[in-house]
Amino acid sequence: MSRLLAAIAIAASFASVENAQAQTYPSRPVTIVVPFPAGWMKANPGKATVGIGGVGGGADVVGTYFQNNTGTRFQFVPYRGAAPMIQDLVAGQIDLTFTQVASALAQVRAGQLKAYGVMAKTRWPAAPDTPTFDEAGVPGLHASFWHGLWAPKGTPKDVIASLDAAIVETLADPSVRQRLTDLGQGLWPRDKQTPEALAAQQKAEIEKWWPIIKAANIRAE
Repeated sequence: MSRLLAAIAIAASFASVENAQAQTYPSRPVTIVVPFPAGWMKANPGKATVGIGGVGGGADVVGTYFQNNTGTRFQFVPYRGAAPMIQDLVAGQIDLTFTQVASALAQVRAGQLKAYGVMAKTRWPAAPDTPTFDEAGVPGLHASFWHGLWAPKGTPKDVIASLDAAIVETLADPSVRQRLTDLGQGLWPRDKQTPEALAAQQKAEIEKWWPIIKAANIRAE
């Protein structure tokens, strides 16, 4: 069975929000919602399939983007979580997937999966032998899985600044940086770890992906 691995980029920063009356912060524990649920799959034996991280998820959109650029067609199988998807990929239950490096790097290094290409403009440091899609003959097929943190609209700017400073300080820690590198993730430059940079990144991604999502009638479930 063929396998595929896509690249990930990580942005640790916060979106800009409207200013509000300043308050002592934090006055209680801070809750951060991490949207990575447990896994399940929709069985679809006997057909060529690509695993995706939930219907309407990022891999669904990237898979559509890949089909549009290559003229290929395959059926999506939804998963809730990367772990069961990777397990089924190793077992041959699905044919390929588009996922972040951290989800499949260990299996690629162990020879259980084959990484066909990274959807970045340059080769990924954690997988230097894997070509980019530009090098593989599909120029311009660029996508990345990136992460950001958002606060509710109306959060005071000094609170946003305090949170951003804490994250920036954490990401400067050598042990944290090494852990992320070991997971196959990368850090954006310091000048990109800001609320303004994240807002610009989000805007650019919406402008790129929304026409593809709308044309393919992709809906979140």
